Amino acid sequence: MLPSTRLQQVAGISAATVLLSGVLGVVLWATGRPFLFPSLGPTAFALAFQPGQHQARDVLGGHLCGVLGGLIAYTAIADGTVLTALPPAQSEAAARMAGSGVLSVGLTTAGMLGTQAVHAPACATTLIVSLGLLPTLQDGALIVASVTLLYGVDAGGRAIARTYRRGVHGIPGDDGRS
Repeated sequence: MLPSTRLQQVAGISAATVLLSGVLGVVLWATGRPFLFPSLGPTAFALAFQPGQHQARDVLGGHLCGVLGGLIAYTAIADGTVLTALPPAQSEAAARMAGSGVLSVGLTTAGMLGTQAVHAPACATTLIVSLGLLPTLQDGALIVASVTLLYGVDAGGRAIARTYRRGVHGIPGDDGRS
């Protein structure tokens, strides 16, 4: 059995991750648009696990690099293909999907390192785009909006928590300042 402080930590991080992804799930439900997609799970976890340690520049910039790398690779190599069912082995479609995915990860890595906006989950975002799952410019804008909303909910929640701890309990915020 976990010690009570560890259990509290596990429960808190899990609850924060559910809350962050849950907001996007509600937006998905309300709009019918894919505001929740696989690479946001790791982003929500990273924000909850290391509160205050992820700068907007890294999270938003990294995912933007992922969108751009994915759009470039998809448009150049795999336009019109979608990896929702595996293409036949050794087919042109399989080669295009593989090439698009590999190129997008390389472009995203170069973009993140070049801009110093590094966020590893963005490499999943680039694959979502480059493999044809969300391959349009409109989809790219939706991805950026989703990441922005996720980051904003996290930052807003942390600000509210800091204010509450300071005002009610006189406890410093998660950044160590009072």
